[in-house]
Amino acid sequence: MSWDWAEASEPQLLTPGARIMSANKGWWVPPEGEDSVSQKFLRKTRESPLVPAGLGGCLAVAAYRIYRLKARGSTKMSIHLIHTRVAAQACAVGAVMLGEWLPGSQENQNRAD
Repeated sequence: MSWDWAEASEPQLLTPGARIMSANKGWWVPPEGEDSVSQKFLRKTRESPLVPAGLGGCLAVAAYRIYRLKARGSTKMSIHLIHTRVAAQACAVGAVMLGEWLPGSQENQNRAD
């Protein structure tokens, strides 16, 4: 069996609906009919405003703990990082729980009225 270079260099056929990604663009462009990343973020923010607050809390806690990294004293690095992760996750979970609790409490007030 001989190897035919012409056969190997033939372009592969695409399946129907396949998208071709162009390397000529310097940025990612969403396919037609889909939102860009910023539009999607703004839509999600309108749907549940506490998600960005939880994300901001995570980032704030992580930034503060990284800033305090030098002043950790005799605490091991792994323990410090675990505490950082737990505090950041607590902000995110707290925001999610608050987001679930607030609409429920507003519905209960409306029923009582």
